[in-house]
Amino acid sequence: MERGEKRFAERLVDVLDEEYLVWYDIPFGPNKDHPDFVVFNKDKGLLVLEVKDWSLKTIASVGTDRWTINELDVCGKLIEKSVSSPFAQARQHIHAVVDHLKRDRLLHQTGRYRGQLICPWGWGVVLTNISRKQFLAEALNEVIPAHLVICKDEMIEAVDHVQFENRIVAMLPYKAQEAMSEEQVHRMRWMLHREMRVGEQASFFGADDEPPSTMKVLDLVQEQLARGLGEGHRVIHGVAGSGKTMILSYRASYLAQAKSAKPILVICFNVPLSAKIRRMLKARGEIDNIEVINFNKWCRRWLVKCNIPLPKKPNVSDFHREVVALFLQEFEAGCIPAHAYQAVLIDEGHDFAPEWLGVLAKMVDPVSNSLLLLYDDCQSIYPRERTRQFSFLSVGIQARGRTTILDINYRNTRQILQLASVIARDLLSPQSTDEDGVPILKPVGCGRDGESPRVFFLSSPQAEIDKIVDLMAAAHREGHAWADMAVLCRAHWQVEKCKQALHDRGFPITEDISSDDFVDAISVMTMHVSKGLEFPVVALCGVGGMPVQGTNEKDEAKVFYVAATRATNKLFVPVGGNGEFGKLLKAYVDAPFSEEQVA
Repeated sequence: MERGEKRFAERLVDVLDEEYLVWYDIPFGPNKDHPDFVVFNKDKGLLVLEVKDWSLKTIASVGTDRWTINELDVCGKLIEKSVSSPFAQARQHIHAVVDHLKRDRLLHQTGRYRGQLICPWGWGVVLTNISRKQFLAEALNEVIPAHLVICKDEMIEAVDHVQFENRIVAMLPYKAQEAMSEEQVHRMRWMLHREMRVGEQASFFGADDEPPSTMKVLDLVQEQLARGLGEGHRVIHGVAGSGKTMILSYRASYLAQAKSAKPILVICFNVPLSAKIRRMLKARGEIDNIEVINFNKWCRRWLVKCNIPLPKKPNVSDFHREVVALFLQEFEAGCIPAHAYQAVLIDEGHDFAPEWLGVLAKMVDPVSNSLLLLYDDCQSIYPRERTRQFSFLSVGIQARGRTTILDINYRNTRQILQLASVIARDLLSPQSTDEDGVPILKPVGCGRDGESPRVFFLSSPQAEIDKIVDLMAAAHREGHAWADMAVLCRAHWQVEKCKQALHDRGFPITEDISSDDFVDAISVMTMHVSKGLEFPVVALCGVGGMPVQGTNEKDEAKVFYVAATRATNKLFVPVGGNGEFGKLLKAYVDAPFSEEQVA
């Protein structure tokens, strides 16, 4: 940020109230233009501003579209350079953005201004080193209208706040007839900033497609966090559905722009989540120099790279454990190099054992020292050895003073979150800790209402599977794509049974949940593997037998909570057994559904 831009930004912060949104130098609109400042107020309109730190000595000549400025070349010699007029630059940026916004019918006006953008829009220039008197004396008003420029003496602290704000608002061509609704503001932010979109709808929304009817964007806290993460180690504690993975993907894209010689590592535990993150980054065209991988595969890759013989393969689970153990051993012995990555970004960090986190912290280049860890202890469903004294500092993550809490759940409707909390209520009692520890967060709903989850009390585990097949068929008849649907099972044998039942009905099933490619098919996987994913329609299989005999009830409640909160719109819970969770659900619903009562 140039000195003049910084002074102007500070003035905006001092003067404008919380009803204004201001963005600086971000990818804006369909062409990812980078205007200096974008100012938006739902009551007043949208404004693009180009800021120039030039003095009169810098400007050699001016024209409508091109200016000539004096600058020093690499040898220190004064040369003349032709550049775009700042006024033309601002005009070009705003016209591209407005044409893009007009594609959305909800952002159109009616009546006399039918087809026009729903809010006033304009553009202007800020000259931070030229006074109004100099501006007029040099006849610069012949190429920039006088009311569309803010000069040096009009942005100083001595200028009254109201006068400064009025100067900005005066750049808009007319007064808004009425304020935009919250839905319209959300749609505008969705259209303007691809990085701020929540969910995979962004991945499949093409430039020429009609915008979807429902758009989800990061809230302002998330947006500020995604754009404002500084250097060093950072930890974000976020509840399920709070946008952690979206923030991580934006951070990876941002860091990749540095074009470092060392790659960026994005790592998680589950295979499907790594595939989802790759799809998110590919949709932005920013996958170069970013390694997205799950932890077991990452350990194996390093062993192969360093020519270390792999363990013999007795069975898959033992092989993975032995690969990880061998990797840790060889890393500590110095056979696998540290400091291999420009940055390390860890999603679902609660899935990682402390010694894994310790190795990942050592993989960061100490020069860049960039590490981001996303964490939610309520979703820690894998057995990992952690002492009560576990702290991030104890594994080399130095994030004291650089932790953030996200407690708003944007993914789930109020009804889905409420049902998930029936089983997980005892887990969600907030517990604070110091910044180096692991807090327990209670999710706060964002207020989105939807259908109540449908709970079915059935006669057997097989009846659960049969009901799920019927529910998937009904959802497809209602217009849901097969890819909108997921069946999440408590056990692997239920995965196979559900796949066979769906196959027998002729329904498409995702064969490879680790694939980066989009396939219009139903996803069938265990509840554990579903962590970090989301689907509009989710059916749970095996709840009738939960908690599974011989397991810890608290751990089982976490598994149920994770699975139930994968659903964004519809949640189906068939209960074909006499487990304790079924009894809790039966007590919760007003009147239990029998198989005959459900269409």
